[in-house]
Formats: sequence, structure tokens, C-alpha cells
Amino acid sequence: MKTITPGHSLTTILLLYLNLLATPTLASIIPRTADCHKSHYTGPLNPSFENGGLANWTVVSGTAFGSSSASSETTYWGGPFNKVGNSFLWGISQDGEAAVGELHSSTFKASSVMSFLVGGGWDPESLYVGLATAKDGKVLFKQTGTNDEAMIRIVWDTSAYAGQDVYLTVVDKSTATSWGHINLDDVRTGCDALGDKGLHFNVLGQANQPAHGSSGISAEKLYALDPIRPQFHYTPYQGWINDPAGLAEWKGRHQLFSQFNPDAPFWGPMHWAHVDSPDAVHWRELPVALYPPPTTNALDNSGRFTGSAVVDNSTGALHIIFTDFTNIEQHPGAVPETVASVTTTDGTTFLYSPKNPIIAGPPPSGSSNAFRDPKVFWDKNDNSWKMVIGSGEGSKGRVQLFVAKDASLLSWEYVGVAAEGDGSTGNIWECPNLLPIDDKWVLFYGGNSLGYYEVGTYDGAKFVSEKIGLLDAGPDSYAMQWYVDEAGRNLAITWMGNWPTSKWPSRVNGWAGAQSITRELFLREDGGLGSKPIAEIASLASGPVTSLGKKDVHGTIKVGSTNTARLQLEVDLKASNAPAFTTFLYSSNAEAVVLKYDFGSKTLSLDTTNAGYGQAGTWSAVIATPKNNVLSLDILIDRSSVEIFAGDGTAMTATVFPRYQESTDIKIEAVGGKAAFNSIKLTPFGSTWKV
Repeated sequence: MKTITPGHSLTTILLLYLNLLATPTLASIIPRTADCHKSHYTGPLNPSFENGGLANWTVVSGTAFGSSSASSETTYWGGPFNKVGNSFLWGISQDGEAAVGELHSSTFKASSVMSFLVGGGWDPESLYVGLATAKDGKVLFKQTGTNDEAMIRIVWDTSAYAGQDVYLTVVDKSTATSWGHINLDDVRTGCDALGDKGLHFNVLGQANQPAHGSSGISAEKLYALDPIRPQFHYTPYQGWINDPAGLAEWKGRHQLFSQFNPDAPFWGPMHWAHVDSPDAVHWRELPVALYPPPTTNALDNSGRFTGSAVVDNSTGALHIIFTDFTNIEQHPGAVPETVASVTTTDGTTFLYSPKNPIIAGPPPSGSSNAFRDPKVFWDKNDNSWKMVIGSGEGSKGRVQLFVAKDASLLSWEYVGVAAEGDGSTGNIWECPNLLPIDDKWVLFYGGNSLGYYEVGTYDGAKFVSEKIGLLDAGPDSYAMQWYVDEAGRNLAITWMGNWPTSKWPSRVNGWAGAQSITRELFLREDGGLGSKPIAEIASLASGPVTSLGKKDVHGTIKVGSTNTARLQLEVDLKASNAPAFTTFLYSSNAEAVVLKYDFGSKTLSLDTTNAGYGQAGTWSAVIATPKNNVLSLDILIDRSSVEIFAGDGTAMTATVFPRYQESTDIKIEAVGGKAAFNSIKLTPFGSTWKV
């Protein structure tokens, strides 16, 4: 994706400021722009569409904008519009999605900085708000939406054009019947553009993202520039990722591949992004591993879907087995999902097997809904390589089972249906994994946009479930994949995203999707599947640790102020007499993530209804009471995400995307009694890109 980097931009300010920081992850707090007073001019007339709809705005062409464009609606199917005041420009309200047109503001002098709210469809070339020079109409900046009605604050450094006559242009050249419109509100200039009531907006917008590899800046510093980009989680610099894939430890390095679209922050023709790590914590970016088949057809989204990796001990190669997806609308008569193989000996060159496809399609019956996401595992029942593939028939999800017939893993024989649901967990089971832990077997998969586990028995052909639960009780976890490292640990990574949500605020910065920290899997005391952060994340510690030790909390205490850290809590359940205690994360006087533990119901609830631009809601889980009556919580806070691990193995993951730079406070509150803490420990974390 191309990025716009004007001269003397906020990118430059961020780069200069970054060099002054001892800890690069603090770059999310930009310096208060000292010269916003120096060049502060009045912005366009009717900047929030409060004065008579489009008064002082000019419809230049088309029918997309007109007298009905200003709307007073407050909410839509996905929540609030995030408007300011009573009215905003809703690009759909005049003449529908497919209408096109162009709207101009009144002419005004550019200040040193400006900001506005933008929403609607994503199409950088056909749907955008732009700033143009009055003398020749040259577009200096532009910003598209995110395929969500909710608007997000964009900040532009316009100091290079301060004092020049400019105007805003709202461009809709999209004839799309879905997300073919653009929304706009609350245009601000000068110091007013930077914040509200003493709070400062996070600086967002595609214009603020330097080109990848620009100025010779290190990955650590480059990834620190974006104030909502996680610092110790893998994200694509630009583009989209979803499922983790091909997880393995190979030649002493952990391999993480991801489903990847480099061309847009949306799902698209699937590539495989690739990073590796010496410790499953600190990542190094490698070239894209797998590419879709070449095509000149923009409608052809064929690509390389999810798969798994095993180490070939006879050759030393890494062997990847994956789903080859073909768009049958563009390739009539083709099989949509087959299984294919590639190998690599150096981690950068991947050779496709001449025997592809190694499985030419689903079994004759029972896979009408899907046939994808092969996961290879060693079956100790008969000492063979087996493979589970996600499937479904009718209303029921299924896992299909195959066995390797040769040592090269290029010849496979169908065994049968290893497991089948009752319809309550979805009609397709995606990304299945089947693994032994202790004396049990665990099957986990994605269905109904949730991650489920089942613990039970497996005899080499059939899995029998004894217990079922959620892999993660939060809103942002899907497509988890497991692998065994060289130390014999059962490790996993999950995609910190989900399909139903429209909340991908980072799209305004050109990227979407993140992978979780590496987790270790174990069987819980109640027989379920639990997870915890791997021990190596302690190596991310960066800066002085705040340790409050043993403390009774009455009322509210402030633990610290940071948005990249690990918060570890130990609570004496027997000594506590408050009805509940609440931990506030990403907190300011405008927003916060609220994590509440109720002593009576033993319920941990995560509330993001007032946490930022991310998915709003409340999620909860009952936490098993430990034998020692000490509740432990391990909380990972990373710019725009939170991962919570309870001592019993419960995990909760959410992405939140705070609006304000000051939303970094961490507080604990107990009302109506005391919450007795054996330990409160806050450890600042550094970057995952230090390799």
C-alpha cells in the first residue's frame, strides 16, 4: 500500500521525538505541538454541518451530496456514529450507496494542524476526504474510511502549507452498492484540532505512516511511531492478517506465518506473511513466504489458505501443508479447496511440490460446507502422521481425518470423520487442531466465530468429547494454532480478531489484525483446556517495576500510567470483604477498559463499552477458586489490546484502540469493603522487534 508523507509532517515530528526517548514504545505520546498557536486560522464555515445542513458547502458534481446529506442520527447497527454535536455528513442519506459526487467546503487558510472525523467505506482512490489548494486544486492529503459508519479522528500536520488558501474536498467516485459512501464531521483547525478538555487525540491517519523501510529507521522504531500499534505483538506494517499458520520451532527459531493481504487492510487474496524468533517473543520480519497464483483479474481472490508445518528430520527442511483456495466463480469447474505442499531449507525460498495437490478435494460425501485448514500431527496411537481438516455438512461442523502413506507426507489416505458437532458450535469447524496433553486428547477449532475446545479421548480414528469450553472468553480470539517446541511444550498463538465485528480502527493507518503473544496450553484442574503466557515474555521487561507488595485496597488507588506493560495481581479471596474489585486499564477521564471481579459469583467481567474505537461490549467468565484461595491475574496491556490470564487457565482477549494519548492510567478500586492483595506488580514492556 502506498503511503503519503508530506514534508514537515507529523511523521517527521514523531521521528525527531523518537530519538529523544529512552524507551521507543513511549512514542505514542507525541510532543504537544508548540507551534499550533503560531499558525492558527479559522477553518471552513459550517465545519460540523450544524448550520442548515450543507450551508457554506458546495456540491460540485453528482448526486451523492445534497440537502439530505446532513443527518442527526445517533446510532446504527454497529453502535454510535461518534458524531460531535447534532449533525454530521452521512454520505448515504442523500442518494444511497451507489451515487457519486463531490463536495467542497468554503475556502480557508491552512493552520499548522487540522483534524476531522471520518467514516464510511474504504477506497483510497474513490472515497476520501481531501485537503486541496485553492489555487490549483492539488490534493495535499486524503483519508478514506474503514468500512464502518462509526467515525474516527484523523489528525494532519498542515504546517508546510500554513497560511495558504485551501479547501476540503469530499470525494465519492464509488459505485459500490455496499460501503460506497463517506462520512464526515467536526472539522477543526489549529490547537483545537489536537484534543478535548485537556486530553490529546491519538495521532491517526494514513498520512502519518512513513513508508516501510524509509529513512533507514529500525523496525523497532518504525513500529513504535503508530500510537495504536501493539509493541510486543506481531502486526503487519501495512495490510491485513488473520489466521496464524505454519507454527513450528525449526533450527532453533520459532516460525510464525500469517494469512496476509499486503494490498489493503482487509481480507483479500491470501499470502503467507513470515516472521521468526529465537524465543517466541521477539520477532524478525522475513520475506513473504507464499503468494497467490498470478492473475490479472481483480475479481479473482484465489489464494493460499491456512495450513500447518512439520520439520522433516530426514532432510532438515520445513514442510508446509496448506489449503489451496480457488475462486470457482472466476474458475468454473475448479475444485475450490485442495491440499497442497511446499518445503523450504532456508526459510526464504519455498518450493511447491510437483505432486500438488496432494489431496485433490474433499472426501466423496460429508464436506459440503468447507474443506480447509489442514493440521498435521504425530499420532502416538499407531505412530503415524495424521492430518485433521476443517469441514462441515448441513448444520454440523466436522473434522475430517487423513493418514500419511509415505514418509514424505505427499500421499494421504482418508480415514473418516474424527469428530462432529451437534450444530450448536457452527456448521463449519475451521482451523482444527488435535493434540495429546497428559493422558487426554484435546480437539479445538473455530465455529460460529468463536474458538472452542473439547477434551476427551481419541483412538486413532475417532475423538470422543468429555468436556467442552471456550478457548478465550473475550471478543477477539479466533483461529488458534498449536505446536510443540523443542522443549516439548504445547504452545499456541491466536488471531486477535474476529469476523463479525466492523471495528478495525487501525485501517485508517493502513493495517489490521494482530497475533496474540505465544501461550502455553495445559489441562486445568476441572479437566478443561487452559492457557498462560509463555515464561519468555518476562524478557520484554523494560524500565523500573512498580511493586506495591501486600496491600488492602479501600476506595481507589493508582498503580501507574502506561499502555505497554504487564500487570500481575494476587488477591487473597479469604481476607477480602468487598463485594468486588475493579481494575481500570487505558484509563483517562474520558474512557477506560473496566475489568471487574465479583467475589460472590466468582465472575470476571471485561467491559469495553467506553474504552475507545474498538468493539464495545461486556464479556465474562467464572473463575475457579484456587485451593490456596489466592486469585492470580496476569494482564498484558499493549497500546490497543488487552490479554487477561487467570490462574485457573481462563483467557480473555480484546482490542480497544483508545482515542486519547492520556488514556494510560491503571487503577484499582474496591467499594463497600476491602480487596486484600498479596501482590500488585506493574512491569513496563518493550518492543517485540528487538532481535
